[in-house]
Amino acid sequence: MSDAARPNDVILETQDLRMVYHVGHVEVNALRGANLRVQRGEFASIVGPSGSGKSTLLHLLGGLASPTSGRILLDGVDLSAAGDAERTRLRRDKIGFVFQRFNLLPTLTVRGNLEIVPQIHRNGRLPEARLRKLLDLVGLAHKVDMKPLDLSAGEQQRVAIARALVTSPAILLADEPTGNLDSENGDNILSLFRDLNSSLGQTIVMITHNPDAAAVGHCIIEMRDGHVVRQARVETPRRLPARP
Repeated sequence: MSDAARPNDVILETQDLRMVYHVGHVEVNALRGANLRVQRGEFASIVGPSGSGKSTLLHLLGGLASPTSGRILLDGVDLSAAGDAERTRLRRDKIGFVFQRFNLLPTLTVRGNLEIVPQIHRNGRLPEARLRKLLDLVGLAHKVDMKPLDLSAGEQQRVAIARALVTSPAILLADEPTGNLDSENGDNILSLFRDLNSSLGQTIVMITHNPDAAAVGHCIIEMRDGHVVRQARVETPRRLPARP
């Protein structure tokens, strides 16, 4: 946990979180009372087998859907009780998303993929100094005018991370961010997350199926059958090579 974090400063908490889907006449209990806590400035990994509920949990944490019951407390706000407009505002102001498939706009340059965020969210602009700082953080300032298809997969994911940081989110949610990368590029992304966490105090919650990736952060939240069955500190986080 970064030095900026304060003891007992919980930025994210779920209380008896439940999610039920109906597929035709079949009732699917995706979450069955999930409870977790993430401290401000923590790098937490959510792991579990397919069908354990981890993707559903991340969607709810990101305000992309409302739970059937239970509470989600995000930076002091009850996200689970918020209406559609309030959830949209919270997603815009407090949450950054990083996806497995990057989700960059192929017709825009690196610059354009970052500048579009404030245009969509606030009808505003991204100052040049802020743009350069974000690209410096991910090591891509020299590729500001290139388009996504001219970048490697690892570089595209770094652009996606810079884009997620445009709004200075309280929490960064990452869904299998190394899933489409080889081991070297995957380690580079994990190293970048660790640097952002240690230097900026950025809170990160990452879903991963890879136990080696999960061991990079401060704690592991293990899910099974819609429950959080274990939340444990990582006493010795996995060492990573220095980023190029």
